[in-house]
Amino acid sequence: MSLKYQNILVAVDGSKEAEWAFQKAIAIAKRNDAILSLIHVIDTRSFAAIESYDRTVGERAIRYAEELLQEYKSEAAGKGVTKVKTYVEYGSPKVIIPREANKNIKADLIICGATGLNAVERFLIGSVSEHITRAAHCDVLVVRTEEKEE
Repeated sequence: MSLKYQNILVAVDGSKEAEWAFQKAIAIAKRNDAILSLIHVIDTRSFAAIESYDRTVGERAIRYAEELLQEYKSEAAGKGVTKVKTYVEYGSPKVIIPREANKNIKADLIICGATGLNAVERFLIGSVSEHITRAAHCDVLVVRTEEKEE
């Protein structure tokens, strides 16, 4: 059994929690000389209703996803992580992330930010990170806080 991670998947959505997860993923990828896969899931449920009125919503979501992933990819490269893959997927993040991690990416570590839900939302739907933790076939690191510079 290897104690090194080879394929690290980090879920990014532009939130500050995802940013912290990404920073931690860079550090872990560097230490392990791992492939860093960045995934952005376009939550189709959130704009399916709107898109029937406004076709450009989907196009904007795709453009945002691609630009976001490109920025993350160049930041990773700037910090010395060169093996970076990017994925844009559609659907519910809590379903897509563990499924893609297992199926296409063959991740041995998933890193995600703790999502900012209030207690009632967590009780009703559970957080994305909680679902990933339950559904994943590999280690999951839920990043709760910003990295403090030493």
